Amino acid sequence: MTVHPKDAIAMLVADHQKVKGLFAQFEGLSDRSTVSKKKLADQICMELTVHTQLEEQIFYPAVRGPIKDNDLMDEALVEHASAKELIAQILEMDPGDQLYDAKVKVLSEQIEHHVGEEEGDMFPAARKTKVDLVELGQRMAELKEQLLATA
Repeated sequence: MTVHPKDAIAMLVADHQKVKGLFAQFEGLSDRSTVSKKKLADQICMELTVHTQLEEQIFYPAVRGPIKDNDLMDEALVEHASAKELIAQILEMDPGDQLYDAKVKVLSEQIEHHVGEEEGDMFPAARKTKVDLVELGQRMAELKEQLLATA
């Protein structure tokens, strides 16, 4: 599956929308849908894992200097670390385990907050720089393909 992004930000926003939809599907499942819950939660975790790698390896390093907001960038990395911890816990659990749904819900809330900061502050700031977002998007698409091939 080849991804052809318009630019890096469009690609990241598309990922955000996809994961938001997956979280909404998860929320709509009943407690008896354990197989579906596990499948959806695992997909959410995989999507977020790939997404954070794209941001941390390519996007964040490229925009950190030009947008000149180290606090914003540092917070994004701390939020990623927190999400990765929850993802690891969720992947080790089964839907019937105590706190499973709560951990997926908290992950959803953390991601919603993180996406709000990226789309509200970081992405608009990055668009005002001279960073080549199309070239970044191409690099990110190549890495995404590699990561999904090994997922």
